[in-house]
Amino acid sequence: MSGLLIIGSSQAGVQLAVSLRALGYEPPITLLGDEDHRPYQRPALSKEFLQDKISKESLIFRTAEYWDEHRIHVVKGEWIVRLERGPGGSGVAHSETGASFPYDRLALTVGARARRLEAPGSTLDGVLYLRNADDALDLKARAASADRVVVVGGGFIGIEAAASLRAMGKTVTLLERGGRLVRRAVGPETADFILRHHREQGIDIRLGAVVDEIVGEEGRVRAVRVGGEEIPADIVLVGIGVIPNTALAEQLGLEVSNGIVVDRYATASDGVTLAVGDCSNLPNPIAGSPAGERVRFESVNHAIEQAKVAAYALAGRQEEYENIPWFWSNQGALKLQIAGLSTGYDRVVDRSPADPAKLSLLYYRGERLIAADCINAPLDFMSVRQALTKGIDLPAEAVADPSVPLKQLLVSLERAAESASEPPAENPGK
Repeated sequence: MSGLLIIGSSQAGVQLAVSLRALGYEPPITLLGDEDHRPYQRPALSKEFLQDKISKESLIFRTAEYWDEHRIHVVKGEWIVRLERGPGGSGVAHSETGASFPYDRLALTVGARARRLEAPGSTLDGVLYLRNADDALDLKARAASADRVVVVGGGFIGIEAAASLRAMGKTVTLLERGGRLVRRAVGPETADFILRHHREQGIDIRLGAVVDEIVGEEGRVRAVRVGGEEIPADIVLVGIGVIPNTALAEQLGLEVSNGIVVDRYATASDGVTLAVGDCSNLPNPIAGSPAGERVRFESVNHAIEQAKVAAYALAGRQEEYENIPWFWSNQGALKLQIAGLSTGYDRVVDRSPADPAKLSLLYYRGERLIAADCINAPLDFMSVRQALTKGIDLPAEAVADPSVPLKQLLVSLERAAESASEPPAENPGK
């Protein structure tokens, strides 16, 4: 069966297939994954699933009946190792098992893989990663009998898992080699807020902590050595970022630079192959970004929105990717939501209410609103996201008072803009 082959049954791959059928795309679609699981959602792996609050079945994207009804052929457990290029974007994908999958068009939704810890002892039994369902099942099984967990990495995955494990009654130490948590994603004030909260919850967080060695005993993890100190550990969970999967793109001779380089329509450098989701590197979609600036996002929202753009391209309709990026991270009692990108800000307005469990920071570049970090402040997040989407700047002086709802301010600015654009009424006396 030829038609479209989507390699990677990720959020991006699923959304691409679903969007195409919704647009009336008729050619055959094969959605191919390397795991022996039906397509599933990943965000809950470090949170609700780990804590046994939801079942494995609840992670599944769609029923088998859905795929059948929409003529989407889902293939599990096939790791593609070689691509054979044909004319006009066609080719054949060859699996590690020896299976072959011919295609007329190709979409790479291959995501990213966990970055490996390079330290003596990092291959010991009990050094774990959390990127997919099998990783989560392994961690969940081991955590049942573990008392002490060391988490290496203070990004979203590390913090979310640390918060979950702490809520499960484990003794948790989190090691971050940098000077603050989630340093690539949030501002320093937000990072300090997160740090204080999780320390108050009993997580031993150490900044500037470089792992010297994973210490083992009879082939299993026993401790983590940091600066001459040994921290006891039954499990070491590593979350130090990801590396985009570009091997297949490189085989095809596609341009690669921190991901598969694509245009605003999710099309790779050969003009026919699509690349969507964590694996793709695209022009910065935010208005006013420096010319030529490129970004690679790792979020569910990005995967969904870019997949829709790719679906339009395949269906013969060009819709540029112009989505305002937004992210979230549930860390126990903290619900962090980020709208926009704060990179390059020169002013921050703190409109946090008196409630110590809430934070609301708005970032500006000059007079332009570019992003917000909101913790347990969903209304502020939604208002900033709407403002960024509509291209409306919320003046820094006007947002500083937390008693003034941002939605109210946004509505008044929208009405003022509409009034200013209306043509003057005709004088009936003339």
